[in-house]
Amino acid sequence: MTDENDRRSCRVRLVELSAGTMSALRDGDLRRAGARAGVELTEFFVTDRARWLWRLRLEQIAADPGHARWMVRQAVVAADGLVVGHAGFHGPPDQAGMVEIGYAIAPAFRRRGYGRAALIELLRRAAAERGVTTVRAAISPDNAASLATIRGFGFVQVGEQWDDEDGLELVFEVPVGGSPRL
Repeated sequence: MTDENDRRSCRVRLVELSAGTMSALRDGDLRRAGARAGVELTEFFVTDRARWLWRLRLEQIAADPGHARWMVRQAVVAADGLVVGHAGFHGPPDQAGMVEIGYAIAPAFRRRGYGRAALIELLRRAAAERGVTTVRAAISPDNAASLATIRGFGFVQVGEQWDDEDGLELVFEVPVGGSPRL
């Protein structure tokens, strides 16, 4: 069982990544991205997968700059300012009030509770936003870590979908405020 000090040490805050920071990351320029973000970012932020994400989010922001506040944020350990990954929404709520979440923790920081802490912050943010009714998570059936992360938060599998980038995904949803862990 995790004691209170361990829970406090894995708390994260989600800090918005500006378009300028994402542009630098897309270009593979960690030094410029870190300077823009005001923190040291690791190689995890410029992997091929991450750079694909920055391109996608920058395209979304270019199409509608108002969506930027819903996009990717860096997951920063509250206690010491260490950046352990990123988390955010795929975009603003749809017409039904659904938002889809995404999160990724750098390999060096996995299995320490940071993914769960980022999930908690995403669920809190969704609950604080007017018009959001449902939070969705789409997870590969082979991603045991993410499946374990959402366990206990009230997510219910509502279907499956095919993602061109990720392949088969199981689709889970939870009503806003419906998580027993918040």
